[in-house]
Formats: sequence, C-alpha cells, structure tokens
Amino acid sequence: MSGSTRRSFIQGGAAATAALSGGFPAVLRGSDDRMVRLGFIGVGGRGTHLLKLALARKDTQVNAVCDLRAEAANRAAALVRDSGRNDPGVYAGEDDDFRKLLAREDLDAVVVATPWRWHTPMSVAAMKAGKAVAVEVPAAVTLQECWDLVNTSEATKKPCMMLENVCYRRDVMAALKMVRDGLFGELIHCQCGYQHDLRHVKFNPGAKFGPGSKGEANWRTQHSIQRNGDVYPTHGAGPMANCLDIDRGNRFVTLTSTATKARGLHEYVVRQGGADHPNAKIQWALGDVVTSVIKCARGETLLVSHDTNLPRPYSLNFRVQGTGGIWMSDNKSIYIEDLSPESHRWEPFEKYQKEHDHPLWKRFGEEAAGSGHGGMDFFVVNGFVEALKRGLPTPIDVYESASWSAIGPLSERSIARGSAPVFFPDFTRGQWVVSEPTFGLDDQF
Repeated sequence: MSGSTRRSFIQGGAAATAALSGGFPAVLRGSDDRMVRLGFIGVGGRGTHLLKLALARKDTQVNAVCDLRAEAANRAAALVRDSGRNDPGVYAGEDDDFRKLLAREDLDAVVVATPWRWHTPMSVAAMKAGKAVAVEVPAAVTLQECWDLVNTSEATKKPCMMLENVCYRRDVMAALKMVRDGLFGELIHCQCGYQHDLRHVKFNPGAKFGPGSKGEANWRTQHSIQRNGDVYPTHGAGPMANCLDIDRGNRFVTLTSTATKARGLHEYVVRQGGADHPNAKIQWALGDVVTSVIKCARGETLLVSHDTNLPRPYSLNFRVQGTGGIWMSDNKSIYIEDLSPESHRWEPFEKYQKEHDHPLWKRFGEEAAGSGHGGMDFFVVNGFVEALKRGLPTPIDVYESASWSAIGPLSERSIARGSAPVFFPDFTRGQWVVSEPTFGLDDQF
C-alpha cells in the first residue's frame, strides 16, 4: 500500500472498530440458575485471594477447602461462611488430603493454588476424579508434566485452564486487538519477560528460606538452588503467544536459552545476614538473568527474559513489532508508520489505549476494579467460571497451558547443552494448523 492508502485503511478500520465495540450482547454472568461448585486446594496468599473473588460472585458455591496448614484451611472456611454460604468441608494436615477433597461428588471444579511442584499432580488427580481444573502458573515444571496434563485432559474430557491473569492486562488486550486489526502489519518479533526483584520474597525474614520461613520463601527459593532456566515464563509468554496465534495457526518450534552467572542471591544473603550466614555458602544454580529466544513456525521470534535476583524496577518488558509499527510497554509508547505524527519518533500509547480498549474491559472494567493486579484477576476467574456454566472451552486451554509452561524445562535443557537449540513438542498433535484464535474474541467472557 502507499502511505496515504495505508493511513486511510488504518483510520477507517479503527473507526469501524470503535463504532462496533459497544454492540455485543451482555454476558449471562450470574443471571441464570446454574451454580458452579468449587473446591480450593491451597489457600495461602494467592489461593485466598482467588477464593475471595469466587465468593464475590452469585453463581459459585464453595463446598470444600484444603491446605497443609490447618490455620489456613480454617481461615478459608470462615471466609466461605461469612459470605453467607454453607459451611465447606475442610481438609488439612496431610500431603494427600487433597485426594479426600477430590473424592467429593458435590464439586464441578477445583482451583489449585499450591507450590509449583504440586500443580500437575493435583491437576491430573482432579481431572481423573471428574473435575475441571483452574491451576495457577506455571501449570507444569517438567516436559513430562506438560504431557501429563494434555493426555489426562484428552482422556477425561475435562478442561484444564492455567490462570494466566496477565493475558487480561488492559494494555496487553488493547495491543492484541490492534494486532488483530492489522495496525502493526505482519508481526515479525515480540518480546516479554518476568523482570521482578523477588529477593525479599525468596528470603523472608532476612536471609532465611525453607521450612519455618514466611510465604513463598518456604518453597520457591529451592528452585533457584536446583534449576538454571526460565522458571517462571508464562506471565510474559502467554500474552505474546496470543498475539502470535500460538497453537492457533502458529506454534513454537525451537528455543535457545542463555544464563548469566549467579551472584544476586549470594549478595543479598550477605547484605541481610552477613558473610558468615549459613546461606552465604550456597551455590545457586539459577543465573541472575536468563534470556530465551523462540522461533515460531511462521517465522516470527519471541524473546523471553527471566530476571528476579537483582535490584530493579518491575517490568514485563512487552514489545510487539511488525511491518507496520511497534509498541513497547516499558516506555508506554508506540510508533505506527504512516499514522504516527512524526517519522521515527515515539508517541504516547495512551491515545491508542483508549481508542482500542478491548470490549471485555469496556464491559467489565468497573466491576474488575479492585479485584487484584489492576483488574486482571477478575477476568481470569470470570473466564473459567463462565466457561463451565456455558459448557464452552475455557479461554486458555490445556494445550496453551502446556506450551507456555514448557518454556521453563526447555530453557533448562538448552542451557545445560551450552545454549544449544532444543525442539518444542507439539502438544496439539498437529491440530495447531487448523485451530483458530479464540482468546479475547469480542463476544467472549
């Protein structure tokens, strides 16, 4: 297209989109008689937050809660009672108490919000017990676990949805809408990462971690001792996979990963506890910065970063780049050729954010406010519950849950082989060729 023709095309498409965005039928959230009966496995900080979101709905019944710690399970049960619902079953104290919860016949689905190593075993057991699953991120930590999720979901016909809330971030959904509207032209490259200083989370209090410590320091830090790779890829990779139509006409093909040396956690221990602290002797496996590059079947590349051991501001480092322009989240800027007012100069994303605000945010933005993580948590819970009520596929399916989670173990394998390329499994068994994008469609929930 010539510059003037392309400008007219872009502006015309944007106007048409804006005109149509308010014309979709209201969803049936809570308006029918169907109740989704839920059980919660893991009611620590994250699980309790998800529980509160479920209890804020009129179409859920929480019939059981489970946690290793009796005080956490009892606290969760009190929240259920205080919401005006019936007293739930409480399961606590033993590693296999979750199986007793799964044996109940009054559950349609379970929410799994436990330490990572339990995500797949609990999800698989739940599907085999006839329950749908909503599982926190990452859904799996090994390639075998990824396959276990897929194989079990296929065999039982039960959905397994990873609760990747960042897919619903407002600016990300606006960017996704712009991708689908063609403003970036043909996509060439995307970028993302989990760049978040978690030293205070991995050591709590002070330089302590492991049994007896607080929060995720009780279990998460151990991954940094045993694993060298992108151990937490999905917050960035999930939203960009949607832009790239992964498993929906495109797929990840190969991955290469490189890790820096590991210094950040040692320096933090010394700073907090002194050079003589027992944890100052630990040899950390996880490189401070892990960089992975993924090649897609259609020829695009995706760069994924993991950076949690060094002092830095929070960033998911999103970048969407195509033949027609580029968006970058860190500087909240955009450049669209033949549309931006000045050549080769950024302009603020704010105007585009308003013009291309996703219909889901227009419908539910006020209701999502205050739900956590800028409103994203409302959408991920709403998507799961509404899918079950309507008997429709979940917004994020088991294949996507496996593909995004697989970046972790594949990055470990690549680094162990000297940053050699490794091949991505095709969890869809060829169905990606004919599958069409479904996430974030205008009439979705």
